[in-house]
Amino acid sequence: MNVVNHWENAIRALSKNDNIIKQIISNYSGECMELKNNPFITLARSIVGQQISVKAADTVWNRLEIECKNIINAETILSLSDVKLRSVGLSKQKISYLQNIAKSNVFDTKWDEKTDSEAIDILCTIKGVGKWTAEMFLIFHLARPNILPLGDVGLIKGIEKHYNNSEKMTPSEIIKLKELWDPWCSVFTWYIWRSLDPIPVNY
Repeated sequence: MNVVNHWENAIRALSKNDNIIKQIISNYSGECMELKNNPFITLARSIVGQQISVKAADTVWNRLEIECKNIINAETILSLSDVKLRSVGLSKQKISYLQNIAKSNVFDTKWDEKTDSEAIDILCTIKGVGKWTAEMFLIFHLARPNILPLGDVGLIKGIEKHYNNSEKMTPSEIIKLKELWDPWCSVFTWYIWRSLDPIPVNY
């Protein structure tokens, strides 16, 4: 497993600043995010996971792996017919998005030279890649430490559950809490996801 270098520093700082996330971290002692080395896989998994549950996304992804004989890359995606891709549970829209990233040259980008916002802007030039999908790429492939994906339904649900007795919160109310988690919002986000799902989120 490829472990994020800043993980231990992050959990120490988060635990010091915020007793709620400290307890959540302690519930999953020894667990951490698995960093992916393959940029295409991370972006493809993020597209598959758009607007569906973690469990449903895993089911579709596992079927896609079988169809691709466990080699998911630009070539294998483009070699499969739309009918084959539909058969694994992908919508017509997501098929188009996967084909778009397979044809894209964004993977040649020197990401280390780009800020978070610049990286998101580049990724969003691909039709089908919106801010949320780009943020997943920054968290799970680029290991950017301070991403708080406020468009993620699960994250918002988790914050409301743990910080507001499951009552609705406005974006501005959540932003006010953000100072507790800076500059480790990506790690905070992973633990909130972990507290909601029986399996770790993985893109």
